Amino acid sequence: MLIKDNQVLLAMKKRGFGKGKWNGVGGKLKEGETLQQAAIREAKEEIGVTPLSLRKVAVLDFYFPEIPADKDWNQQVVVFEVDKWKGEPVESEEMAPKWFDINEVPFDDMWPGNNYWMTPVFAGKKVRGELFFAGEGELKSHKVQEVDRL
Repeated sequence: MLIKDNQVLLAMKKRGFGKGKWNGVGGKLKEGETLQQAAIREAKEEIGVTPLSLRKVAVLDFYFPEIPADKDWNQQVVVFEVDKWKGEPVESEEMAPKWFDINEVPFDDMWPGNNYWMTPVFAGKKVRGELFFAGEGELKSHKVQEVDRL
């Protein structure tokens, strides 16, 4: 998540998993990559910026027990906050970026449950959480805790 002047950069997912939802940029690790290398690569590919500072702020486990395992929807997401980067965010084939005031994040147009972990992160906290979904996206239950370190 790129953060500046009390704003967060989110991006509208244009295709694939999460299409039609505001989200942060990111993706899956490639073989041999570190989490930081993957975050930098994905930011370059999806919005054309190169993060210069990465601070781990959340580790989240998302579970979709009703979705067949071969669809690979269950995932662990590591969230980094970025306050320094090179380049200006631009739209790509996959994502359309837009700045939002931290107090006006469009939670209703995001994955359900994002408010439970994003709100404390915006307040400077680190969090660890588990979110369980029914079907293809209805939040069934969640547990998000503030932690001292990740």
